[in-house]
Amino acid sequence: MNDVNDFFSSRNTVYNVSDEEKKQTENYAEAIKAFARTTYKSIYVIDYQKKGFEFVSENPLFLCGHTAEEVKEMGYLFYFNYVIPEDLELLLKINTVGFDFYEKIPIQERIYHSISYDFHLKNQEGKILLINQKLTPLFLTNEGKIWKAICIISISNEQNSGNIKISKKGENKIFRYDLKGNFWKVEEKIELSNREKEILRFSVRGFTINEMAETMYVSPDTVKFHRRKLFEKLEVANISEAIVYATNNKLI
Repeated sequence: MNDVNDFFSSRNTVYNVSDEEKKQTENYAEAIKAFARTTYKSIYVIDYQKKGFEFVSENPLFLCGHTAEEVKEMGYLFYFNYVIPEDLELLLKINTVGFDFYEKIPIQERIYHSISYDFHLKNQEGKILLINQKLTPLFLTNEGKIWKAICIISISNEQNSGNIKISKKGENKIFRYDLKGNFWKVEEKIELSNREKEILRFSVRGFTINEMAETMYVSPDTVKFHRRKLFEKLEVANISEAIVYATNNKLI
């Protein structure tokens, strides 16, 4: 039977934190709380020393009908209650391969890496929702282990769970994990043209094609052409999916 401790790799067990390391965290939570108030995404912070959640935002997307405080108290038991069984196994797999990858990164570079993946939550009403989670280290111990990490939750633009990716700040490549072959492969990040970025930004603001064309001093057909190219590049079917994909992958 799976156990909460399965989520905490022995390779990243944080036993003690020095006074010097604790100084890193002075008042940091206030910044996290302020950020949570400005975004539609759900946010929580993992404390790997305490093996629990240090902060959970009040955005209902992640809460499955609970209050933020209730989810915080549950900690990793939340997953056992609300992640569908097959995806719970997936999360444990991600935990293993993620730390395997992380150990191969030079200590000074570890803070700049983020991992993202998709899994299903089943709320108290039985509704199943595919979400995307991005996990980024906030603080490391002097030994390079993750002490605290921030997780950002949003609606996934994918069709299935998995989609495990690791990216590094400032690098134009993504490491994607092949679940069938059990190996990492390198991919180039998607690059959008300035015109495609414009269309996304105007779409987020609710502009119609004609309004975009007028603002951009081009014809509606030109806007439609760039929209089609954008959909092909992102492998999505409509502008709503394109906005979610671009937002989740920091393309705009």
